[in-house]
Amino acid sequence: MRNKELKPLLIDKITDMKAKEITIIDVTHSSDVTDAMIICTGNSKRHVQSIAEQTALTAKKAGSPAIGIEGLDASEWVLVDLGDVILHVMQNETRQFYQLEKLWNTPLNENSNNCHWH
Repeated sequence: MRNKELKPLLIDKITDMKAKEITIIDVTHSSDVTDAMIICTGNSKRHVQSIAEQTALTAKKAGSPAIGIEGLDASEWVLVDLGDVILHVMQNETRQFYQLEKLWNTPLNENSNNCHWH
């Protein structure tokens, strides 16, 4: 599955699972590792775990299995590496602490549940 098909599939899944503050960052010109990062927030440890696991399962069923999943045990920050797209599912406190959007020079709109394309 290609990046332009994978991103909408992942966004649909994490939206269905009630993830918050979904941000998509295009890193094609600043990273050799991936083309896009999707960052979202879960309400609790279990919610973060579920979002990551179910999204990885959805991608696998669509022909894009995860290369790796890190952080499921603690579930403060779970990274799902899907090659062209990396999904970061974080609890709110962890997301505010690490501020990945600032690292990639992207503003975080804390009051929005809408997708932000950068």
